[in-house]
Amino acid sequence: MNMIYMLIGVSILLALIFLAAFFWASKSGQHDDTYTPGLRILFDDEIKSSNEKSDENHI
Repeated sequence: MNMIYMLIGVSILLALIFLAAFFWASKSGQHDDTYTPGLRILFDDEIKSSNEKSDENHI
């Protein structure tokens, strides 16, 4: 029975640690921009100019 009380205490402590980490991340601006990361994958590759493409064909 003592083990159950210890496990309940540890689980509550762990939940409080995760809650504190969430509030710290929110306060430090972790969740400010939720729109840009979804678009960043679309513009990941650099656009090559026509000169660079023609140089690659000659190599």
